[in-house]
This record gives sequence, structure tokens and C-alpha cells, in this order.
Amino acid sequence: MKAVILAAGYGTRLQRDVEADSSGQFAHLSGIAKPLLPVGHRALISHWVHALTASGCVDCIYVVTNALYCPAFEEWAADFINVKILNDHTKSNNGRLGAVTCLQLAVKHFNIEDHIMVIGGDTLFKEDFSLTQVQQRFYEVQAVDEDSCLLLSYQCKDDETSKYGILEVDSNLRVLCMKEKPHPSETKSRRACPCFYMLSKRCLSLLDAFLQEKKDASIEEKDAPGNFVSWLIHRKPVYVHQISGRFDVGNLPSYTECDLYFREKLQDVESYMV
Repeated sequence: MKAVILAAGYGTRLQRDVEADSSGQFAHLSGIAKPLLPVGHRALISHWVHALTASGCVDCIYVVTNALYCPAFEEWAADFINVKILNDHTKSNNGRLGAVTCLQLAVKHFNIEDHIMVIGGDTLFKEDFSLTQVQQRFYEVQAVDEDSCLLLSYQCKDDETSKYGILEVDSNLRVLCMKEKPHPSETKSRRACPCFYMLSKRCLSLLDAFLQEKKDASIEEKDAPGNFVSWLIHRKPVYVHQISGRFDVGNLPSYTECDLYFREKLQDVESYMV
């Protein structure tokens, strides 16, 4: 199995917040890609690399970034023997390729023919999350059907459904559909879906099919990886694994909350997410 960490975003909201902060307390975050932000005592993305390596879930970690942040990622990656960096060669948010195209780029560039763990580079999970348990669940659904893929879900509040992709599932935890940012009255489900997917190697060719179908669509339709997942659900068996929650570093308040948790509340840094 391979891991692809999507890290080609430009963090425009967070950088706006940093620039607008008059205290100067966060000036050191200016110009830093979100996955490279210090969270606790290591970079956000380093938590993933440590856990992926310690768990033995994957044999290689591919990080897709952009031309602006590529030098910083290459410098960071020099400390890891199992990490490879891919530059998507975009230079601004307006010119971004979108997450699904970046995933396809990694599959083609590295000639990936294995199962893939797709990870959002600005996301971390609560302390009960375990890569080992998630991989075990993935292989359970694979044993039933080799086309099967796996998503994560966690319970969100009623007033949060309009922020996330919400999954509706059957009694076997197979996903029936994903509703994109629905009003609470549009669905009884409160299963939010973070950017962490385990894709069967038999489904990778569908990236091409999705992007061909969306070739004339707006960048927004091709950017959010959840759009591909929503499309995939109607073509292949997709299941969920329940977790308790996540940290989504989108702006300065969410970053400071995440950093504080890792500095003061994380019980065991070495076994985190393993």
C-alpha cells in the first residue's frame, strides 16, 4: 500500500488571518504551507509520516505540493527515507490543479499500482484514531469485494452539516450517498467525511474517467476530493469506519486549537495514530 498526502493547497484563509493578526504572535507562520506548520513539537505532516512509518501500513509516502512550497517540502523530506515529493508546478491558488488532478498526477508519475491511502495534508485526527485498525477494516471489506474502498466518518453537530460532506449509510455501513454541505433538514445523517480515503488499486483507473467527465467543469468541481468520492460511491462499493473526530487546520483559530491540543493534551506522541 502507498500513501499520497495532498499538500498542493495555498492556505489562503490561514495566511490572510496571519497577516491580519496585529499581535505579531503568529508572524512566524507567514509563508509556511499548512502541512509544514508546527503542531506540538513537530510539523503537522510529520505526525503522519511518523505514524505511517511506525504502523508499517505503507511502504512509501508521496507528497504532492506546488512550485511555491516545493523547496520547503524537499528540505523537510530530507529527514525521511520513505518520503518522495512531487511538484505540480502551479504557482498560485488561481492556477491550482485541484486535489483530484494532483492525486491522478501522483498515480501516473510514480506508476502506482497498489492500494492507496489518500490523506489531506491539513488534517489530523483525535487520539483514538488508529492506522492499524483502519487498515484492518479496509482488508475486511476487500475480502468481500476487491473493488471495495473505505472512508472515515465522525458525528458532527446539527448546525455543522452545511460545512461538510455528509455520508448516508446502510446497516452494513456501506455508503449509499454523500450529500455535499446539506442543510440539517435535508438528511438525518450526521456522518461527516474527512479527507482520508483508502482506495482499492482496482479503482485507480476511475480517476481518469472522473476527470475526463469533468474536463469542462469548474476548478471547484475538480478541487474537492470529496467530489470524486461522491462520484465513486455510485460505481463501486464504499464503506465507512467510524472515528471520534478530527482537527481541520483551515484558519488561524483552528490552527491554534490544534497546536494547543498537541502541546498540552496529547497523551502519547510516539503512539499517536499508530
